[in-house]
Amino acid sequence: MGTLLIRPPGHRRDVALRPSATAMVWIGEGHPHETIAVPGVSLADGDVLVAVEMSTICGSDVHTVQGRRTAPVPLVLGHESVGRVIATGDAGACAVDGSPLRIGDRVVWSVTISCRACDRCLHGMPQKCRTLGKYGHDRVGAHGDLTGAFGSHVQLREGTAIVRVPEALPAAVLAPASCATATAWAAVARAARDRDLDGAAVRIHGAGLVGLSAAAIAAEQGATVEVLDPDRERRALAARFGAGALDRDPDVVIEASGHAVGDALAGVAVGGTVVLVGSVFPADPVPFDAESIVRRLVTVTGVHNYTGAELAEAVAFLSGRGRAYPFADAVGSVRSLLDIDAALVEAAAPGAPLRVGLVPGH
Repeated sequence: MGTLLIRPPGHRRDVALRPSATAMVWIGEGHPHETIAVPGVSLADGDVLVAVEMSTICGSDVHTVQGRRTAPVPLVLGHESVGRVIATGDAGACAVDGSPLRIGDRVVWSVTISCRACDRCLHGMPQKCRTLGKYGHDRVGAHGDLTGAFGSHVQLREGTAIVRVPEALPAAVLAPASCATATAWAAVARAARDRDLDGAAVRIHGAGLVGLSAAAIAAEQGATVEVLDPDRERRALAARFGAGALDRDPDVVIEASGHAVGDALAGVAVGGTVVLVGSVFPADPVPFDAESIVRRLVTVTGVHNYTGAELAEAVAFLSGRGRAYPFADAVGSVRSLLDIDAALVEAAAPGAPLRVGLVPGH
């Protein structure tokens, strides 16, 4: 008869890192990042340590350093990454599909950490967990220093949705999957709950990476897609992601910019659905014509982040039919992790690429 191993509550595994891990710490608006060395981590059961292959700069990272959104400091920003598993807690950890993670697995992971037991988690909203944690959003300290993507390593806590990814896909395609692609998948999936997208007319406001990803996803589901954006070059890029023109009012409008909510509500067809996904920063209130919404039988819904299943579905899309679209071209510049301040300036500049990549040791 085997021996039952009982671990005490709070059991952790210490992992030394040689050379030390590096994390870029943001200490507040107007200050350059500081580099810290992390010689080791303490992994709880269910934790995973990942060596970062590439991270990408999301618009929310830019908004944070510009002071347009609040964040606790000191902070390791970043939540779009791809990397490899190099250690786990003693109890191991599993991917979203339930299979055990192995050393060397190439993975992406959710921006959120969820308890999986509260009412919100149990009702399909893990991204709104009562005890939610978020990579790139939580102050360093209580959960260690490797808490964001802008480091050489990230310590993934139990409750993170982790998805294996193919070796053949470029890091530039995979890094944004855990934000832009998965959020776009969730937005399109929400629209598809109300009607079959095959043959539907879909309008998308905003040709950022979320909007362009949503265009490709909706097009692959049989929709005719139109993307509106004030930037002429972005509109031209949308054509490469499956967008064209509509010949009727849209059955579905996905507002992915945060700047066209009024137009989205006014432009949808009778019986249509408006999915708001871009309003993730402070903005002026939008007038709401309730009578028009009621009389036109319009459904208005919000989508913020995504579930672990939606992250897995987004990766499956990128691995399959998504290969037909130029997702790799979204990362227009790749810089060293140590060059993070210049990279953030580049990402915020007019005419910036959809994403700027950061590579440890590059």
